[in-house]
Amino acid sequence: MFYTPESEINSRIAALQNLMNGNLMEGALILQSSDMFYYSGVFQNGALYIPSRGNPLLFIRKNYRRAAEASSLDNVIQIKNIKQIPQLLNERGYTLPGVLGLELDVITAQMYIDINKIFENSRLVDCSGLIRKQRAVKSDYEIELIKKASALTDDFFQELPGIIAPGKKECEIAGALESAARRRGHQGAVRVRGFNNEFHYGCLLSGENGGIASHFDGPLGGPGLNPSFPFGSGRRVICINEPVMVDYVGAFDGYCVDMSRVFVAGCLAEKLERAHRTAVDIQNSLAEQAKPGVTGEELYESALAMAVKAGLSDNFMGFGQQVSFVGHGVGIELNELPVLARGVKTPLEAGMVIALEPKFIFPGEGAVGIENTFVVTSPGLERLSSHPDGIGYLSY
Repeated sequence: MFYTPESEINSRIAALQNLMNGNLMEGALILQSSDMFYYSGVFQNGALYIPSRGNPLLFIRKNYRRAAEASSLDNVIQIKNIKQIPQLLNERGYTLPGVLGLELDVITAQMYIDINKIFENSRLVDCSGLIRKQRAVKSDYEIELIKKASALTDDFFQELPGIIAPGKKECEIAGALESAARRRGHQGAVRVRGFNNEFHYGCLLSGENGGIASHFDGPLGGPGLNPSFPFGSGRRVICINEPVMVDYVGAFDGYCVDMSRVFVAGCLAEKLERAHRTAVDIQNSLAEQAKPGVTGEELYESALAMAVKAGLSDNFMGFGQQVSFVGHGVGIELNELPVLARGVKTPLEAGMVIALEPKFIFPGEGAVGIENTFVVTSPGLERLSSHPDGIGYLSY
């Protein structure tokens, strides 16, 4: 069974405590799954209390046994209800916080109201920015896990030439690819931060389905199988001479990478081939430019300028409702910081992990482009995937 080392958990908690002290925050109550896993090594039903000084306490309603077994924290306490937390803190000699941090970007209004009643003498503030900023820079331990996830994603992508074929439905091929991923240990769930940000493995879209937009805030959408979840693969049958865009997340041992490739049975129109080459050129140019100190906005504007020069700006990162980013952080969640986007002036730092995804969308014809995951290092970007970037031409 995979457990996060005690030294890793301790360093993460100490780093958050430093940030809390710098922001005059006396404690943080962690409720969200990704953050609880990051700071405790487990996710079970409960709450993690991190004081600005001293040892954290992990309060578990369900399942206490599994949490106590998997977490390296010394204080794992069984509760029936989070209303007990203030009393239990007092009993253990903790002073209740005058200023309490909450993940206000993700908890519900009702949860906020309830916690405001439970900690009636505490002022509730947002600590999600501190957490996301900390999590954006990965430790050596995390980077090794992400490299492992990338290698396994490369591995299950190798099965695509054998399962994509004219006459098969998108959802049929997606099922075969997802089976290949699960056999290698894919965890199934892909965590995405934010309200209504539901996600699964990814999307496999053929021909005109690659040009169908959805609710998802990204360049790709797809029809999905029904209106209840209108995203990703549908029942469309793969045809010859059309692009098959495969954009999947490899999620292993809690960490994910993002990867996209294009395949075709036959040949593609010259316009689509040229757009794909442009996407690869953009990726390679950004990989050379992206160094510590460079901002996300600078990289986005550079990518957009290349799309404009190629005469493809109308199709860059969508069509009609284009998104204004060309890359994003990945880690425990798919949409971590940093974001390589218009208006984002936060500089890159060594240890950040980003997915570059320049894509071009052509309504009625399909989607082409590329996505790979990179680690920011002092000299520049270190690419993790070894899968070829070119279009995969399939025999049939």
